[in-house]
Amino acid sequence: MQDMFRFADAYGPAKIIHIYRPKLGLKAILVVDNVAAGPSIGGVRMAPDVSVEECFRLARAMTWKNAAAGLPHGGGKSVIFADPHMDEAAKENLIRAFAVAIGEVTDYIAGPDMGTNEQCMGWVRDEIGRAVGLPSVIGGIPLDEIGATGFGVAAATEVAAPFAGVQLDGARVVVQGFGAVGKHSARFLAEKGAILVAASDSRGTVSDPDGLDIEALIALKQSGGHLTDFCAGEKGDTDAVLDVPCDIWIPAARPDVVRADNVGRLNCKLVPQGANIPFTKEAESILHERGVVVIPDFVANAGGVICASVEYHGGNERSAFDVIDIRIRNNTRLVMEEMRDDAIAPRAAALNLARRRVEAAMTTRRWG
Repeated sequence: MQDMFRFADAYGPAKIIHIYRPKLGLKAILVVDNVAAGPSIGGVRMAPDVSVEECFRLARAMTWKNAAAGLPHGGGKSVIFADPHMDEAAKENLIRAFAVAIGEVTDYIAGPDMGTNEQCMGWVRDEIGRAVGLPSVIGGIPLDEIGATGFGVAAATEVAAPFAGVQLDGARVVVQGFGAVGKHSARFLAEKGAILVAASDSRGTVSDPDGLDIEALIALKQSGGHLTDFCAGEKGDTDAVLDVPCDIWIPAARPDVVRADNVGRLNCKLVPQGANIPFTKEAESILHERGVVVIPDFVANAGGVICASVEYHGGNERSAFDVIDIRIRNNTRLVMEEMRDDAIAPRAAALNLARRRVEAAMTTRRWG
């Protein structure tokens, strides 16, 4: 019985719920972490190889992310064990069944994540009346379509660049995971003068030291193609993205893709983490010792959840971009300055910021 509390600490998690409906083929986990600041917001991730530990770590990342962003929400996460590329009708049935299963867990608000999208959140809201990241036709702000998370990554990068000795105009950028976050990060950074020199997806890597055509790559992906189908550039396997020299390396894929055994392959100065928990602690420590500045995930990629919160509280797309820009720039600056002034790693500075805000919220709650 003690094992179920192996994740427990002063901050949570408040609930870990296993959901199993064998007749429906539904197998899922929901973690509601800390709700001192308000009901938790966290994405619904669909993948065949998720775990309780991954779900908890992502929920805790959301606690820090929402706190660091100054949002009136706690952290949560849910995972559904399934292939996200299943038949659309089967996926709808599974998502709706999941929504019904979490209907009474009112301190959790579902949002889109890897393997789910705005349409999925529309199904969730139809069943239980609450979700964020909804389709625009029912009043939502389509955060993936407008690139809310990528916009925030670019804003954080611009603020952190001087602390890493990077000049953004002409900076070489590599994106691991050219999906909803990665492609928009590249697009918004290109508007600031940066050059995309490599990108990867699940099939492989494409690179060109002279720069890649971002809009052409986006069009290729939207048509169902893969980066290795691109008409230009050098092709390599998925891991080849680790070896491309650059100024800015953006992880925008799965957790723990950079570890102690492969971090030595990175040759960059600045890492804005577009994905959640993309590096292990050991990898971040090694990079810090090398002088590489890592903008922690819950600071750099908070644009999506900020957008979701603005939507939940009745805001629109324009106000979402304004709030994302202001909050992420401010928080990145606070983290970078504490990193510099106290000579600590960026994640330690970011955690200090988030913990101070969570602990202040906990003093207002009867049960913490």
